[in-house]
Amino acid sequence: MGYTIDIDTGGTFTDGFFVIEDRVETIKVPTTPHDLTICFLECIKAGAKRFNVLVEDLLYETDIIRFSNTIGTNTIIQRDGSRVGLIVTQGYRDCAPTHSQDDKSPLIMSEMVVELDEQVSQTGERIKIPDEKAIMTTAQDLIDKGARCLVVAFTNSEYNSQNERFVRKTIKNEYPRDFLGSVPVFLSSDISHRSGNTERINAAVLNAYIHNKLARLLYKASENLRQKFYHNHLFIVHNNGAVARVAKTRAINTYNSGPVAGLSGARLIGQLYGTKNLISADMGGTSCDIGFVNNGQESYTLKPDVESFSINVPMMVINAIGAGGGSIASVTDGQLQVGPQSAGALPGPVCFDLGGFEPTVTDADLVLGILDPHYFLGGTMALNYEKAKDAIEQKIAAPLGISVEEAAHKIKLRVDQAMGKEVGNLKDSLKEDDNPMLVVYGGAGAAHCCDIAKIAGLKKIVITPFSAVFSAFSSSNMDVGHFYSSRTDILFKEDADLSKIKESILAMEKEARRDMRGEGFSIEEVAFGLELFVKAEGQDHEVKFTVEYDFYKTSEQVENAVETARKLLNISSPEGLKNMVLTMVSLLAKAKVPHYEIKEVESALHNASVAKKGHRNVFLQTGQDALEIPVFDRSLLTNGHQISGPGLVESEQTSLLIPVEWELYVDKYNNMILEEVS
Repeated sequence: MGYTIDIDTGGTFTDGFFVIEDRVETIKVPTTPHDLTICFLECIKAGAKRFNVLVEDLLYETDIIRFSNTIGTNTIIQRDGSRVGLIVTQGYRDCAPTHSQDDKSPLIMSEMVVELDEQVSQTGERIKIPDEKAIMTTAQDLIDKGARCLVVAFTNSEYNSQNERFVRKTIKNEYPRDFLGSVPVFLSSDISHRSGNTERINAAVLNAYIHNKLARLLYKASENLRQKFYHNHLFIVHNNGAVARVAKTRAINTYNSGPVAGLSGARLIGQLYGTKNLISADMGGTSCDIGFVNNGQESYTLKPDVESFSINVPMMVINAIGAGGGSIASVTDGQLQVGPQSAGALPGPVCFDLGGFEPTVTDADLVLGILDPHYFLGGTMALNYEKAKDAIEQKIAAPLGISVEEAAHKIKLRVDQAMGKEVGNLKDSLKEDDNPMLVVYGGAGAAHCCDIAKIAGLKKIVITPFSAVFSAFSSSNMDVGHFYSSRTDILFKEDADLSKIKESILAMEKEARRDMRGEGFSIEEVAFGLELFVKAEGQDHEVKFTVEYDFYKTSEQVENAVETARKLLNISSPEGLKNMVLTMVSLLAKAKVPHYEIKEVESALHNASVAKKGHRNVFLQTGQDALEIPVFDRSLLTNGHQISGPGLVESEQTSLLIPVEWELYVDKYNNMILEEVS
């Protein structure tokens, strides 16, 4: 086996996880927001340097590269996506996202929304076919107004997409794909088969809005790799927990892909300890992403919110709050505010010395002594302590009439309280477990995790050796996969005809075989699974679960699954299945690719004192002088080592603060386990 490379771009840093045989190297480089392909390649260059090989040699010997990125997310936040033209059913223009709830520019301008006279019933009957001349007049009008792509989103297209496909075919007859003036045409029925007209329109518009920018950057990244002798596909992390090559990626599937990868990795860590319930907290430079695993399943929603736009494309749900190392602290009307604004990668915190002048959480951690100004990122980046201190003094301490150290404490406390409250709310929602495990990661997570856990009422924290690059580590355990959905809306009764389900699954399997061949896999290498969405008749709440896929046993599997759903929904009617509706069936197709395998490590021969690298003065409590506490080298800690707080554990990419009344031990997986002892 050759190298495997996993890269995740965040708002502040781009992380790399490089593996060959038993050797692992982790990399952090600054993110380049203006062009993420630059930091992507810089991360690879840094990895090659770590292995002491040329970039070309590294890439030539690499089996797979997986990439999670913030391109789509940033495009939506910054509102710098494509100018979209939207075609909707007559009478439904008010469903278009022509307004924004967060005072930002709308996704689509009102003059870019047009209506067509067409109609499909909720039973899928094609009542009115749109006129070809009207289609071309509408399309030409939108193109003349500057549309870079067109979206067709008709009402009830989830039941029958023929009218949408007819519109696309008509437009493409005039603007063939091999013409330079070809305009992409996206269909809402290709994006979602779920009910909810507004949500489906939003999903289709969001997909089109970020498509061009995402495609341009990802194909550029792929071409850069080709020029440096990488001969395999570049795989993109999807928010459904799988990866796919660029050509098989829909833009909407990349939204929040990094945080989703992290949550999948947290579930994997939980499995090591037989834990089915846990909370994940990823504190990076820009935000803190919080998720959960309940009964072994990652947090999942059928109607996610994407930057204030409700959509009906199921994905893992991550709660992002503006609380990261780069969160800006300010005083307004005598009150301290921390975040949600972030200094990002540029200019970054004041201590980065890149032009930032607003104090941040990272500046506060530096002033408190949690960070070593000479060992940030393993000493590759020096932090300017004096500038950080001056900024906090001028912007926070002086307005509040307190000392610099007290101001730094208040900054840290405010951000810890914000995250602790969110984690505590999740803990309360996991009713099956009063004290779930907290898996913490991200470059800033270790410095704040104990106080977050204490505020949330949690007693146990797990931090892996790769916590600072955890999303990249997590994607190293992802397989190539695709998901397909078919709407069924079958009411179960004694004489229910299940042949429609078989036909739908067979059609999806045919599509999956085509796509997986395109990914480079034979059908023998592909594993299938079924997801069923079932609800009680007349209700909106659905139950989703996965069953084993065997085409020849489909009817039996579906009946058993629906009976399970009936029990989950507490349907007590003696008619049983007669009250159940199978709304949708999804087929999952996955193929194995190289993974990083977590291995046990040998027990330590000596106690943790062998890892002690010195002492540092740290301000642990408000109103108290700095206390000299020991500092340990993370690379020298291993299975069996124990440390009682207060103390610091430093790696090249993160610093862990162990407060008083907390203890740390390193287990057989080389994970650090923190527990409150009081």
